[in-house]
Amino acid sequence: MGAIFNRKNPNLGLRTWVEVVICAIVLTAVLGGVYWFAPGLRVAASKQLTALDISSDNLNNVTAGTQLPLPSDKPSTEVSSQPLMRIAEYGWNGNSGMIVANGGPRTTKGSLMEAANVNLEIVRINGVNDLRDMQVKFVSELASGNSQPTSEKSAFAVSIMGDGVPFYITTTQNSLDEKFGKGKYHVQVVGAYGLSYGEDKLIGPKIWKDNPQSMKGSVISAVIGDGDWVIVVNYAAANKIAINPDPSTYDAEAINFVPAPNDDYIEAVKDLIKSQKTGYTVPLKEVVDGKLTGTTLNRKIDGVTTWTPGDKLAFESLSGFTDIVSTKDFVNQMATTLVVVKEYALQNEKAVVNLLKQTYTASNQIKQFDEWAVRASEAVAKTYNFETPKYWYDLFKGQKGTKEGLDYNIGGTRVFNYADAMQYYGIADGNNRYKAVYNQISTYLTDLNPCGFNEICKDGVVGYEDAVNLYFLKSVTDVDAGKVEKQDYTATKTEVMAKGNWNIKFATGSTEISGSEKDLETIYNLLVQAEETKLKVVGHTDNVGNSNSNVTLSKGRANSVVEYLVNKGISRDRFQLIDGRGDNEPIADNSTSSGKAKNRRVDITLLK
Repeated sequence: MGAIFNRKNPNLGLRTWVEVVICAIVLTAVLGGVYWFAPGLRVAASKQLTALDISSDNLNNVTAGTQLPLPSDKPSTEVSSQPLMRIAEYGWNGNSGMIVANGGPRTTKGSLMEAANVNLEIVRINGVNDLRDMQVKFVSELASGNSQPTSEKSAFAVSIMGDGVPFYITTTQNSLDEKFGKGKYHVQVVGAYGLSYGEDKLIGPKIWKDNPQSMKGSVISAVIGDGDWVIVVNYAAANKIAINPDPSTYDAEAINFVPAPNDDYIEAVKDLIKSQKTGYTVPLKEVVDGKLTGTTLNRKIDGVTTWTPGDKLAFESLSGFTDIVSTKDFVNQMATTLVVVKEYALQNEKAVVNLLKQTYTASNQIKQFDEWAVRASEAVAKTYNFETPKYWYDLFKGQKGTKEGLDYNIGGTRVFNYADAMQYYGIADGNNRYKAVYNQISTYLTDLNPCGFNEICKDGVVGYEDAVNLYFLKSVTDVDAGKVEKQDYTATKTEVMAKGNWNIKFATGSTEISGSEKDLETIYNLLVQAEETKLKVVGHTDNVGNSNSNVTLSKGRANSVVEYLVNKGISRDRFQLIDGRGDNEPIADNSTSSGKAKNRRVDITLLK
């Protein structure tokens, strides 16, 4: 099994989320040998997920203003007397705003950080264990009485993907509690300043996009637990397709994952290519209804979840494949998120607030002026010591291609200005997009238990209120936040992104919702993550009662679901169609009680 949120091959200078050794130890100890010698043993059943988060507000506000002078690439001497603040991060364009605000890996002359008297060093670190170790070491120095730790292998903050934060904060907090005593030191989110906008994706045959239900029984190569893996899990939840949580087994009624060699997303792509071109297969133990049948199946790999340049490699090597779903659809999933040591941040409040302020200022310059985007690509290439500025610039903008009539996309990133950040956390409009993401991923960790998460973190996931501290973000002043743009839902949309059949419970013969809170929360979270989608909500009944009355009842129930979502904060303008079909479109046999239950449903379709 892959690592939880393990991001990318360090040799490629890209993101990683956790080391494979953790999973290997846990899974070997718990599962080793058992699956191979015990046919009929009860195993982890494939699961329908019930906590999803899709929101589609267009977080791309632009504050019109004057172009600021570009930072030089010469080291600053003005801030050398200030305490050194070090941030460790994955190599990712989402960090462009902060990096160009600093002028590069160290604060430069004429940079925004220099103007704010911030002495900042940015270092690329590729493994989540290394990131955690740097923050724990920083706290060790802090606890020993050093108010300004400067050890080379320590960092007061790390920058990671927001969908990885529940795992990172939970495991890091466990380490801090064990080492220094429970509740003495904390790691917390203080803000986000970038966003994956299409670069992370699922690649597969076009039929998966045309008919998502055709993914049942598929085998997908992935870094299991990675943010790219989450995209597939989100897509499955939106389409009500079960996920098989066990990578050593095969369930024909679910989506199945196989771990990428070495938890490397490039190797995941190579396995797909090898399978499609040479017939390479993976031996998997067959599971039916959560039980091993005793049969081993040799299955080809049907798709992959990856990111640039993995997607480029896949599209160049294979025909008939396209990107099925990406962070351009689940637009709020992967925000570039800053996690700090809370106690140090409070002692250095002004510097932390200025760091955020100057990052948002630089990001707004990138949005308006291409010269700043170019300068950012230069600073990113130097900071990460990988590839050319053009490479980073092109990936930031995103690229499109066509092969044998199929379109595909590569790359795609956004940066946040202050208006975006205030909107993302719901401070500007009351719709906290990140809270929905955090809670959804927390559910995935406990429900799917990737890499034995529940065994590693016995106290569960750190709750959102303890994990996120927006005090510093709210303390930013004297920055032109700009006007928060409202998503425009006036256009009619026709392309289906996902469709799920939700068995919402109602009182008998009534439109009053009775229970189903978890499903409704899932639907809400999905709509928050896929904020740019419009919606069709259609109610259905079984064949009990009068057909005409059933049409009225089903439409009333559809309206009840809509009202629930609107009251939670989903814009009424997003609902393109609200209708009821009564008992006219059954999906199961109405002569059985189980069939009737399946027919009593509300279909929700996401359109893009």
